[in-house]
Amino acid sequence: MGVGEDVGEYVADAVRVVRASGLPNRTDAMFTSIEGDWDEVMDVVKRAVAAVEARAPRVSLVLKADIRPGVEDGLTSKVETVERHLAHGDGRPRTDE
Repeated sequence: MGVGEDVGEYVADAVRVVRASGLPNRTDAMFTSIEGDWDEVMDVVKRAVAAVEARAPRVSLVLKADIRPGVEDGLTSKVETVERHLAHGDGRPRTDE
């Protein structure tokens, strides 16, 4: 914030940090999701914020955590589950599952 309306290059700085971390991640139009151990993820978040902070006078961050021990590959499996339900076609909730 404080750098005008076009913030893409600043967001890219943060996403570079996330991608370099080696943790599973996904970036879409509104968010970058990261999956991993709490301490590892929070370290990446801290470094991503610092990367933006180095160039912008203000950083805005929205953080949402889904803490589910034992769950891995949630970035992919959650989307696959939704796609499987969409593939059933008629858009109505299934009652047989």
